[in-house]
Amino acid sequence: MKKYNILFLCTHNSSRSVLGEALASTHPSGLFVGFSAGSTPGTSVNPIAAELAQEIGYDPSKLRSKSWDEYALPDAPKMDFIITVCDQAAGEVCPYWPGQPVSAHWGFPDPSQVQGTPQEKRHAFLTVMHGLKKRIDFLAVMPLGTLTAMSLQEVHAKL
Repeated sequence: MKKYNILFLCTHNSSRSVLGEALASTHPSGLFVGFSAGSTPGTSVNPIAAELAQEIGYDPSKLRSKSWDEYALPDAPKMDFIITVCDQAAGEVCPYWPGQPVSAHWGFPDPSQVQGTPQEKRHAFLTVMHGLKKRIDFLAVMPLGTLTAMSLQEVHAKL
């Protein structure tokens, strides 16, 4: 069975994109290998995102903020899909991605900016995580080999 590589992009690669990476990599279909990166990566993964990723069974040793430049290198894994999950990253000029992957924007608010109690902050992360999971679930039942950027964008619009 072919596995599809999905790169989730967000400016700092500390929350939303990391959750996308973890969700895709642990998806029950076994169809995806998730990756994440940012244009200006932070120094660490947000602790709430790291905790949630581990709770769904993602290997904590893979959790780190990475530059999207890593995935534009000749020896980098070839991506089938590129998904931006924050509005700022969607508006930035991305590197050239080898293999011409299908791309889309699935924007979510930044949960790390939520102020409040620890429970309110965790709820914000869970909301983003559930939104990403719905889209990845929907993606898993689509004809992956024939998707276009427009049809991938429609996954987000329908949910």
